[in-house]
Amino acid sequence: MAPRLLVVFFSRSGGTQALCDAVIAGITEGCPAVDLRILSPFDADVDDVRWADGVVLGTPTHFGYMSGALKDFFERIFRPLLEETVGKPLALFGKGESDVDGCVSSVERIVTGLRWKQMLPPVTAVGPVTEEHLAAAHELGAAVAAGLDAGVF
Repeated sequence: MAPRLLVVFFSRSGGTQALCDAVIAGITEGCPAVDLRILSPFDADVDDVRWADGVVLGTPTHFGYMSGALKDFFERIFRPLLEETVGKPLALFGKGESDVDGCVSSVERIVTGLRWKQMLPPVTAVGPVTEEHLAAAHELGAAVAAGLDAGVF
């Protein structure tokens, strides 16, 4: 059975969207048969997380923190899934003009509480999105999909 992968991301200015597009391209190359669900944090819910074999999160950095949209997602799923999704594989990408590390840290604190396991180090872009950022995002997506397909994660 093909792995089921949930991508939850938010983008307002387009930088996080560009990273997400590269992640998705990598996912479909890493495992062409992947069952992929791509949703806004406002549209994703507990059933989407339950459905997924792995979750990829993408967020811009706002004031050194994750987007309010992603925080809203976590607020809605945290309690219902606290004991149910322990060990859920996770990957993260983020974009910001500054303090992307603070954003990553804020997400990591929440997923640590959920006891999800990070598959790979986060991909981050500070400043304008470059070809190097897009290549790293593509590689993240390919590695996540291939790893889930092979049963590594």
